[in-house]
Amino acid sequence: MAIDGANLAGRTALVTGAAKRLGRATALALAREGADVVVHYGRSGAEAEAAAEEIRRLGRRAWTVRADLSDPAQAAGLVAGACEQAGPLDILVNSASIFPDGRLTDVSAEELALNVQVNAMAPLALGRAFAAQGRRGDIVNFLDARITDYDRDHAAYHLSKRMLADLTRMMALEFAPAVTVNAVAPGLILPPAGEDESYLDRLASTNPLGRHGDAEDVTRAVLFLLASDFVTGQVIFVDGGRHMRGRMYG
Repeated sequence: MAIDGANLAGRTALVTGAAKRLGRATALALAREGADVVVHYGRSGAEAEAAAEEIRRLGRRAWTVRADLSDPAQAAGLVAGACEQAGPLDILVNSASIFPDGRLTDVSAEELALNVQVNAMAPLALGRAFAAQGRRGDIVNFLDARITDYDRDHAAYHLSKRMLADLTRMMALEFAPAVTVNAVAPGLILPPAGEDESYLDRLASTNPLGRHGDAEDVTRAVLFLLASDFVTGQVIFVDGGRHMRGRMYG
């Protein structure tokens, strides 16, 4: 999966939510391109250690660091904790998120605040601390292809990811010229917990390409952004064109 110019040898990355799913796939993809990786986790300690061990088998260094991103103090201190183990960071990937059910008619202020904290404010806190290192670096945030439409069954999540999309562009301006800030917005890539690939097959017709993607499609987009020094403030939709079907926000 080599990307021209994406040789990450000598660079160190912090990937949040790297114990599972797309976070784990991203951490391994960075390691294959030569990066050392700090594997962040919240509750999945065993899975994080397994991911770190797989990175080490690829010949790269790896560390694990725990932080509860629902706690603003722990989120704000995560970059410092990673640097204590791994030294200065060159790459930050904000992959961790929560995805609770809840419609706008039912969502509470507490539920909305929790989603905003984990899915938007924690990436902002990490981005600030990352930029405060005062060195050249790259941030990639994970969004959701449905931010251009409306995910009515996950209203608090939807609002928080919309906020992170705006924060991506704002951080790109605030942290320039030293730090680039971009995002990827996955669509039909992985089935929810408890579902298998048949779930993705049933929904394949919901995007113009008529099929689902996989984790490698997402990690290729991340690597492209890390290889592109003159790109900032951009979102790559990895969704088979799904985001073009509905434009609720114009």
